[in-house]
Amino acid sequence: MKPNEPAIKIPYGTKDFLPAEARGKRVLEEKLATQFGSWGYEEVVTPTMEYLQTLTTGTGLDLSEQMFVLFDRSNRILALRPEMTIPIARLAATRLREKPLPLRLFYLTNVFRHEEAQAGRQCEFHQAGVELMGASEPSADAEVIGLAISAALAAGLRDFRICLGQVDFINGIMADGGLSEQERQEIKQCLVKRDLVGLERTTKLSGLTNEKQAAICQIPLLSGGREALSAARDLVTNFASRAALDNLEAIFELLHAYGLQQYVSFDLGIIRDFDYYTGMVFEGYTPGLGFPFCGGGRYDRMLASFGLECPATGFAMGIERLLLALNRQGLNQQEGMRDVYVSWQEGKLLEAIAATRRLREDGAVVELSPIAELRAKAEQNQRQRGFRELLYIGE
Repeated sequence: MKPNEPAIKIPYGTKDFLPAEARGKRVLEEKLATQFGSWGYEEVVTPTMEYLQTLTTGTGLDLSEQMFVLFDRSNRILALRPEMTIPIARLAATRLREKPLPLRLFYLTNVFRHEEAQAGRQCEFHQAGVELMGASEPSADAEVIGLAISAALAAGLRDFRICLGQVDFINGIMADGGLSEQERQEIKQCLVKRDLVGLERTTKLSGLTNEKQAAICQIPLLSGGREALSAARDLVTNFASRAALDNLEAIFELLHAYGLQQYVSFDLGIIRDFDYYTGMVFEGYTPGLGFPFCGGGRYDRMLASFGLECPATGFAMGIERLLLALNRQGLNQQEGMRDVYVSWQEGKLLEAIAATRRLREDGAVVELSPIAELRAKAEQNQRQRGFRELLYIGE
């Protein structure tokens, strides 16, 4: 900030929520919390900052460039949490390790990540999510996918799709081709970015056979219904990839039992942007957004990094992204109008206070004028302040 510049700006990548926006955010969060709780998940809250070493444990990635890093008075390196899966894993492996499994946890919080600010994503943004820890079966994955769909419906979305992938399908193909670790990472980055040109160039330079090059380049195109799984089976012979497809089939069958299969399709090019995923992965898309509003998957090895062998699966939903999707689709039904504006004539304040108390006890949203007003002024204030009704206490 320049010396003479007024101190009225906020940091890059952050935003203020004005009253109507804050109200809409709160309503959405309450809907999601209610939905999570109805499936047996319990809320937890973790610190906004963690030790940097904690936040890089079990990820296989150096996320420090994306983090906001700071030092405590003992010069220990801290960071603002860039996501919630790692803090929840740390919590489960330490504070909750004696609890009976499976653990069902949810959170509503803000996270911080160096990002190029854009619609639906800031450097500080808000997430709602769940983690199911202690179950390795397809039924656990089907549960978190079903909960993600139910949460999106509870939020008000109707036109959306959950796309399922499986990282072992991709890993199996790369292992079968004998690729080096560097080549695997380059291919994964191309898949994350949906860079088909880069993917073709990378596979050509890898020395793979033409058949295996073609199989890898086909991965981003394997999307749709069950026919996508059939096409994928025709491409692979290795055990890991075929087992991954069997896993997706089993999860999809269970989603039929939930009655939610109409919201689900397959996209075998989904790999997500964290290396800790070990099985099923998914992303949620809705018209009007060029990016997913939710995403998650299975991460069976992370808790072992904190000393607890425990399979896990879960997802996170972007609050700002959900609000943006609802607004763009005209689905945000949260009205700005409040209930009753109470105004009063000179000498009628005590009666006005009594009336206000009765209305609030009945559950109404009520605002009391702080000063006496003529009826005409009260009617004007009712309209300008966004109230459905006026209660005027006078003669």
